[in-house]
Amino acid sequence: MTVPFVDAPSSDGTAPAAGPADPGAAPAAPGPLRRTLAVFTRNKLALTGAVVLLGLLALCYLGPLLHPTDQTHTDLSQAGLPPGSPGHLLGTTDLGYDMLGRLMYGGQTSLEVGLAAGLLATLFGTVYGAVAGYFGGWADAVMMRVTDAALAIPALFLLVVVAAIVTPGKPVLILIIASVAWLSPARLIRGEALALRSRDYVHAMRLMGGGGTRAVFRHILPGAVGTVAVNATFQVADAILYVAYLSFLGLSVPPPAADWGSMLSAGITYTQVGHWWLIFPPGLAVVLVVAAFNFIGDGLRDAFDVRLRKS
Repeated sequence: MTVPFVDAPSSDGTAPAAGPADPGAAPAAPGPLRRTLAVFTRNKLALTGAVVLLGLLALCYLGPLLHPTDQTHTDLSQAGLPPGSPGHLLGTTDLGYDMLGRLMYGGQTSLEVGLAAGLLATLFGTVYGAVAGYFGGWADAVMMRVTDAALAIPALFLLVVVAAIVTPGKPVLILIIASVAWLSPARLIRGEALALRSRDYVHAMRLMGGGGTRAVFRHILPGAVGTVAVNATFQVADAILYVAYLSFLGLSVPPPAADWGSMLSAGITYTQVGHWWLIFPPGLAVVLVVAAFNFIGDGLRDAFDVRLRKS
């Protein structure tokens, strides 16, 4: 029988240098982050949505550096110019504002309010639902009845009533939209918490003396991170639509500031005279950004699916 040769340690006691890796050895399995990213990149619509979103962000935040315009002072001598006019690629508004510049600055308002309101609603709704689902009993019953009562009232009606009472502005719009948008993630995460609280590691934490706060923030919420991430994208998309709804009804940021919804509301008056460029660019921007967030949400849902990651 042949005895395999084994390198002996050197005279100074150090281990011998490792030989070349076995070419037939199986490659190391990718980590969970790489598997999640691989599943996300296989979704072509999700990648398209990410590219569209990055393009809109670049247009709104980098565009004004390349195409500076005056969006404060009106110039009626330049009012109503069609697209392609000298110095005005997308034409001008009824008050003489450059349409491209207004689209970029209005996009900043829509995106900032939508992102902040969507994330704030997701954060509050996630914690609310996790607490209700984990503790259960009378706390769950009371908290969910409050949620059901609020869900019974149409969200747009609540938004219009609250926005009509207070003076619109970016912080106010964020709070108004978040105050009605947290209801859906609260119910969703509550269902996740009901399932996660019966897991073995949660029972082990209780036996070791862990309290409810530790259970919610160290075990329940991390276990529902996939659901939270997916829901956050949909909440941001809905919040951007809510901004457009309120602005279209005249409950937007005060002029000369603008957003895509207020641009639509102002431009629809001039559709009868053929000024299509006042409504087509902001309308297309709203459609693109909402579709982009929905596609990204679908991709994240697939990426956090354990069955797809294992495959």
